[in-house]
Amino acid sequence: MASETEALRLVGLLENELIRRRGPIDRHNDYYRGKHPLKFASDEFAKFHGERYADFSDNWVQVVADAPVERLTVTGFQASGEVSADAELWRVWQVNGLDADSQLGFLGSITGARTFVLVWGDPDDPDMPVVTFEDASQCIVGYEPGSRRRRRAALKRWQDGAEDYATLYLPDEVWKFCRPLQRQDKSPQMADVDEELKRWQPRELHTEPNPQPNPMGMVPMVELPNKPMLVEEPISDVSGVVAMQDAINLLWAQLFTASDAASFPQRVIMGAERPTIPKLNTAGEIVGKQAVDLAKFQVDRVAWITGKDARIAEWQAANLAMYTGIIETAVGHLAAQTRTPQHYLISAMSNIGEGTLLAAETGLVKRCDQKILWLGQGLREVARLIALAKGQTALAEKLRSGRVLWADTESRSHAQMADALLKLKQLGFPFEWLALRYGLTPTEVADVIAMREREMEADPVSEITRMMANQPGPPPAPGDVEEEPAEADEEEVDREPVG
Repeated sequence: MASETEALRLVGLLENELIRRRGPIDRHNDYYRGKHPLKFASDEFAKFHGERYADFSDNWVQVVADAPVERLTVTGFQASGEVSADAELWRVWQVNGLDADSQLGFLGSITGARTFVLVWGDPDDPDMPVVTFEDASQCIVGYEPGSRRRRRAALKRWQDGAEDYATLYLPDEVWKFCRPLQRQDKSPQMADVDEELKRWQPRELHTEPNPQPNPMGMVPMVELPNKPMLVEEPISDVSGVVAMQDAINLLWAQLFTASDAASFPQRVIMGAERPTIPKLNTAGEIVGKQAVDLAKFQVDRVAWITGKDARIAEWQAANLAMYTGIIETAVGHLAAQTRTPQHYLISAMSNIGEGTLLAAETGLVKRCDQKILWLGQGLREVARLIALAKGQTALAEKLRSGRVLWADTESRSHAQMADALLKLKQLGFPFEWLALRYGLTPTEVADVIAMREREMEADPVSEITRMMANQPGPPPAPGDVEEEPAEADEEEVDREPVG
């Protein structure tokens, strides 16, 4: 049991680390949403054109981040020693809306380098724990010294209305604190007056104690890192895209500026003074000269040039294709660095065969398989926490070495998939395994099997005949092979008697 002083000390330590992480997380989220400040521009270009392109972005960050998320789909959980997925765990997953929210969590992990899952019991429904994906900007997990898996504490900090809230999760108890929301526009005098209000205070809870016991016996929050490292912080998929995204935006800004000012051949008059017209007073008398508005020449497309040395020079229009070529090269670099298929980024590919398309997506498939490996470790722990929240300690122990079931990360046509599954069926793979490979969830597989059984009961003869036709038969024994008769000798045929 931790004292209030010890709990507040942990809250302070975890909060400071959470604040340190917040900067890159917010920056990468902004880039995903298309909020890109104009970078790499000279001071002169930024001075004259910066405001013009303040809201422009050619957003490739979103494409790179979304590409793997659409292929990361959890279909079930299977405990160690079991031959089928756990139906009750899948019910908890769906009741909590995690078939949709998991996509949000995986996207948060890709952009923010990590995401979190919180599991807690529902006092109104002991059989249905509450499971939520949490954003990396609000949560942090502290580990035991020297360990990357044994969780010592976890903190969730968020704002609601005029209050800051914090919940500290420990293996044996949970503390809840609050404080007034800190305003950023306070004067130094008011900041001194409100210094005392910055301290966390235990929340007043009328329906539950504070702290309250943690019946699960372990920290109920799990971290799902993206590209974890042995020592350093996990890496966001967006962090390596930001620099190239800035370069692409600048190239577009320069292209647009060039197209506005130099996309047509330019002519200049040399050796002549600027044309003037007489300046008249109210009586119509010439009192001086005034320069002709040059914009009038652009409208009228007529100029009167005088002077013995006057001549016209011309320079060619800007080569805008140079900019587009560099942009395509930059996008190609971005595709190679992030293992995103080029047909996701460049729409110039056409008439591509299925085999070529699969080969082009190999890098993305491997990228998704790596994420499944990293995310699967954390999701196994989530399944274990769900079992502990329901009081199923035996199942929780089996889930520690269980596995998470995922949909296939490789996209294939229905014809390719059907052909591959038929060949696997002929090799002897069971129908249930093939149905999972096809992409059905364990619940859908159970429904299909029940339908097959009803069809069997309705017409058993035709069903058995169909199943036997799809099964490969044993090879015939050597003595069972009937030899074909030898061809007749042509000479013997010629000796047939003639009547």
